[in-house]
Amino acid sequence: MLIRGNSGSGKTTTAREVRRRYGRGCALVEQDYLRRAVLREHGGATDAVAPGFISTMVRTALDGGYHVVLEGILHTGEYGEALRTLVAGHTGPVACFYLDVTFDETVRRHRSRAEPIPVTAETMRGWYSERDLLGVPGETVLPETMTFEDAVTTILHTSGLGRAAALTPCPAHCPRCTEKRL
Repeated sequence: MLIRGNSGSGKTTTAREVRRRYGRGCALVEQDYLRRAVLREHGGATDAVAPGFISTMVRTALDGGYHVVLEGILHTGEYGEALRTLVAGHTGPVACFYLDVTFDETVRRHRSRAEPIPVTAETMRGWYSERDLLGVPGETVLPETMTFEDAVTTILHTSGLGRAAALTPCPAHCPRCTEKRL
């Protein structure tokens, strides 16, 4: 599943809650962490490693039996080809969500974060891309008027994750979890 949107739109908080509610067996792949912390890449680089690196991580988790939530700004100019290839190549169900939030609202949400990153509204405007849809079948646009709870519930139900069983051996079959149940 993909959860995309502009900086400050709420995609990371939403993705983390979707994963928390699902539980074990769901990998969360965060673009910002991988791009900024792991690779130390700047966005917009023409020789960026991040799109391929992120795609490889998602494929590896899927191949390992995990459901995957990939979240990030994931601008179509940089990530579109890699994301469309991931979607087209996945044999299971795929759900794509775009948090459609105006620039003013992204700034407001950013300022209300418990730990806002130190960027100005001017910097955020440089990152902002209005309605940067991926253009894949079934892409769901979530409007800024949707509450956090409604967004999480919509994502869980629309994606099928709300009723999906864990694909990994945990928590039902691995020795460690079996031991905990005894």
